[in-house]
Amino acid sequence: MNGALWSKYSNEPAGETMRVTKKFLFLLPLILAHLGFESRAENEWTGWLGPDRSGFVHGFEPPPEWPEQLQEIWKVNVGTGYGTPLVSGDRVYQHARQNNEEVLWCLSLKTGDTLWRQTKPMPFKMGGGGEFHGKGPKSNPTLAGGRIFTMSITGVLSAFDASSGTPLWSKDFSDRFQKPHPYWGACTSPLADESRVFIRFGGDDDGLLVAFDAQSGRKIWTLGKDGAAYASPLFAVIDGVKQVVEWNHNSLTGVDYETGKRLWDYPFAHVGTNQNMPSPALYKESIIVGGENRGIRRVIPSLENGKWSVEERWYQKRFALDMSSAIVSGDYLYGLSHFRMGQLFCLSAETGEPVWTGPGRSGENATFLAIPGHIITLLNEGEIQILRSGVKSLEKVASYQVSEHPTWAAPVLLRNGFLIKDRETLSYWSLNIR
Repeated sequence: MNGALWSKYSNEPAGETMRVTKKFLFLLPLILAHLGFESRAENEWTGWLGPDRSGFVHGFEPPPEWPEQLQEIWKVNVGTGYGTPLVSGDRVYQHARQNNEEVLWCLSLKTGDTLWRQTKPMPFKMGGGGEFHGKGPKSNPTLAGGRIFTMSITGVLSAFDASSGTPLWSKDFSDRFQKPHPYWGACTSPLADESRVFIRFGGDDDGLLVAFDAQSGRKIWTLGKDGAAYASPLFAVIDGVKQVVEWNHNSLTGVDYETGKRLWDYPFAHVGTNQNMPSPALYKESIIVGGENRGIRRVIPSLENGKWSVEERWYQKRFALDMSSAIVSGDYLYGLSHFRMGQLFCLSAETGEPVWTGPGRSGENATFLAIPGHIITLLNEGEIQILRSGVKSLEKVASYQVSEHPTWAAPVLLRNGFLIKDRETLSYWSLNIR
């Protein structure tokens, strides 16, 4: 599928119970027709946490028995950076850095051979204290409508033809803002469907959310003046209204897809060193958002008599998200709290109450994917853990060491294997599933 599925229920795994409103059932055919959505291709991974940014891997069936180990098929030195790989058919795309250039690679999924490579000079000076994390890129690229969209560490949005690698257009607002990116560099990921691309430009103090025509790069609308944060926006349909949900420097915000009108705001500002970094998660009619040292909240925007309001349904202060984004699977929220030096947790998405917690010192960062009956987490020290989902205690089914180097980029799970981006290499690991 190109683009992302408009749904406030897109995080619900197949086969698990969903409560779906009559309104959503009425809208669903219109939404799918608007997107040209059919079914996920066998090898299709179009952006951050998958086609709909929920972390759920559509079309993957867990094996009856997980293998004892994975088989490395190929490994390529692509450069540094935290961007997730993209996959379309027999091609893999990776945005990375080599020396003072950002590089967009196109590789053969089967062999790892280079099909094409585009480079662009991108000098960058890291803010003090962030040297360990390198000079990016830290934004995740996005694939939609046959185009790849990248956001450089310096805040430049670029579009490329996915087939040939030909640069199509780029947008740079550095002349508008005193600093064109947040302190640690631009991390937010472009949000795109086949017709539009959305992203916020700017620094900590002021910024601009912009919608572009995906084909031409023409500016459709802008919304300011909140500063940029590190989280990535999401598509949602709430009370029948298509919108972009973003967490900027000052608030969690819903913006009308068509017009760029601000629909609702939930104040949740970046304060001091407590950064707005994890991406929010959708759960039914609500949004779950958590910040460094500020706990986790479930908020419900709603439209009544033409007026939007936002209700805070629950607030859980025992867990907090630093750099790791949590995901929803079924009626549960899975994540890594930065308290206790990194602790895996599962909360009830409905109530916010803890279901289980893992041991402390699990790691500095973790990324998550969901498949039927399981949660997959990649810890920053190169270990994949397969966890049982929907259960009342932490149950590890399998684990695999896939790198001896830091693994901060989100993994990709295909029908028969993982793509893993570590500090400098991209590797393909087979699950040996027949």
